[in-house]
Amino acid sequence: MSQQPVLLPYADPDFLTDPFPFYRQLRDEGPVRRAVIAGGLEAWLVTRYEDALAALSDPRLSSDIRDASDPRLMQQLPATERESFLSTMLRADPPDHTRLRRLVSKAFTARRVAELRPRVQVISDRLLDAVVPTGRADLITDFALPLPVTVISELLGVPSTDRHEFQRWTDEMIRRGSEPPDPAVVDGAWRHMRSYLTGLLQAKRDRPADDLLSALIVARDSEQRLDEDELVAMTFLLLVAGYITTVNLIGGGISALLAHPDQLRSLRDDPALLPDAIEEFLRYDGPVNPGIARFAREDVEIAGVTIPRGATVVVASAIADRDPERFADPDHLDITRRDNAHLAFGHGIHYCLGAPLARLEGQVAIGTVLRRLPDLALAVPPGELRWRPSGLRGPEHLPVTFTPDRLPVDSSA
Repeated sequence: MSQQPVLLPYADPDFLTDPFPFYRQLRDEGPVRRAVIAGGLEAWLVTRYEDALAALSDPRLSSDIRDASDPRLMQQLPATERESFLSTMLRADPPDHTRLRRLVSKAFTARRVAELRPRVQVISDRLLDAVVPTGRADLITDFALPLPVTVISELLGVPSTDRHEFQRWTDEMIRRGSEPPDPAVVDGAWRHMRSYLTGLLQAKRDRPADDLLSALIVARDSEQRLDEDELVAMTFLLLVAGYITTVNLIGGGISALLAHPDQLRSLRDDPALLPDAIEEFLRYDGPVNPGIARFAREDVEIAGVTIPRGATVVVASAIADRDPERFADPDHLDITRRDNAHLAFGHGIHYCLGAPLARLEGQVAIGTVLRRLPDLALAVPPGELRWRPSGLRGPEHLPVTFTPDRLPVDSSA
């Protein structure tokens, strides 16, 4: 294995459009590779499925960025994020992670999420009602983005009038590329988000409602199971993580179908394949790319490679989910695939809490698009689609055409 770190070419449009040939070469060259990732940071990529699966459950690999030895990791974090948002579940290890996750886990059980299906269907149909008469749409702006934003906002109790603002701040906070983003812009977005969340929580204290944020405030003020920074961080995580990856699942899934007309026809002919199709979209080109960051608490050996204490480890789920040692014909999209234990939602104690909700929204959203938008096709050549530069993968816009329909659907019946 080369001792020189390989540069992930985020400035290359071809890589952004389809990184998997590059990833395949990395995996073939070795199971653990030093790499320069977004922002010029160095990390160790774990590229093979069995190693990635084990790494996600290895307690020697921490989720807490404060265990990293590279000072640039903390320096690149905006000041407001360092002050207020380091205590999210994503960046906590037990016992704090266990305590924080327990506070919200009941809201995301399969049973509770299943109860949301009728409401998700209503929202999906209402969004498509606005575009079906026109025969054209941007399925990101018009559909894949507002759907999960509306669902998580209603679950948390966020006013509909505020949603465009926090979407804008989120875009500014998470946008990454080959060069570090403008610190002033990013820190400004974090400060706006912190101020907004503080005001929102105070409004919920003044007027409690039957929503998840009001319940968390009770846990903070009456039961003292989390402190104020943890409350703000939890609100942020639920709000942002509750929609951003689902946007990419829906947009990426539809894009994959349009690129594979045989799979699109199969799914139209047999909607019962939707649950398996969602799992395949997650495996084939999931919304987290290249993977999940961890930090070595001590020297860790993976696949015969010693990773030094404090190093950043990227468990490259996007690469591992196309490992031919685990998945048959892994570069082929197959919505009938049964053995599909992908890593798109992670593994172990940090397995995505919102996975049941993301699956539900993906099934309802994509199923509704296929049912209501006949003759669906890209409105531009595939090469003109722009993909998010790093970290979270999905098309930034998805312009499509279809046969228009003048009749809206009444899904409230």
